[in-house]
Amino acid sequence: MRDHTLKYLLVLPAVVVVFATAVWPLIQSFIFSMYQGRLTRPGFPQGFLGSENYVWAVFEEPAFWNSVTVTAVYTVLTVALTVIFSLGLALLLVPGGKFRGAVQTLLILPFAMSPALIGVSFRFMFNPEFGLFDAFFGLLIPPLADINWLSVPMLAFAVCVMADVWGWIPFLTLVLIGGLAAVPRDTIEAAEVDGASGWRVFRDITLPQLMPVLAVVIILKSIFSLKTFDQVYMLTNGGPGSATQTLSHYIYFNGLKYGQIGYSAAVAWLMVIPMIFLTYAYARLVFKKQ
Repeated sequence: MRDHTLKYLLVLPAVVVVFATAVWPLIQSFIFSMYQGRLTRPGFPQGFLGSENYVWAVFEEPAFWNSVTVTAVYTVLTVALTVIFSLGLALLLVPGGKFRGAVQTLLILPFAMSPALIGVSFRFMFNPEFGLFDAFFGLLIPPLADINWLSVPMLAFAVCVMADVWGWIPFLTLVLIGGLAAVPRDTIEAAEVDGASGWRVFRDITLPQLMPVLAVVIILKSIFSLKTFDQVYMLTNGGPGSATQTLSHYIYFNGLKYGQIGYSAAVAWLMVIPMIFLTYAYARLVFKKQ
């Protein structure tokens, strides 16, 4: 009986910490989403609204749907480009060589940088007066020189995607290298002996066996792309206009700049919906693999 009680006592501190830092804030934010909740007025939160904040966001606020569209396109592009480039690099590095360890060490360096620092770095590199890319284009592609990339909506969005892809490629490459290392070499060698081309070996042998790892990578990257904030905030601050305003930035913008905590909490809970499905799919894949 004592051992039975002891195991719960040992887990209790972790449960308390998780409840205080994760569960209770979620409950509190859900409560706030039912109220008017303006920080600029006394007596916070004010006025019970029920589901009115949710209805306003979904049916009456174009800015909400703009941020949803930006987030969806951003997620699809960053996930697709990151996975494609990472898989290509992983295939190039799998054969090995004496410099493989050094290359893998260099690959992880961009991922070690914080997203906010990546955003600041790209903002300076795309500066039209003294930026690295402006000098590069001036030497090789003069028509692209002196363009203020971050002031053109489509170009600013492209820069945000580029910065995210650059920051995530190293980590996903190392994950996929591990996945490729688990593919049986004897199967590949047997196919090569039978005359299969490199493309057929990849399509019929490597890719099918790599699919569980790819699925986990895609879901995990989708979760991080959906909730991206700091990198976009430091790079464009959602501009120009609202061309790069993701859902997380929209929540911050309304909650902390305009003080609409109740409305921002409702939007945050709307963003939780796709997160729940992605997290569930990720957990199913991981536990199934184990």
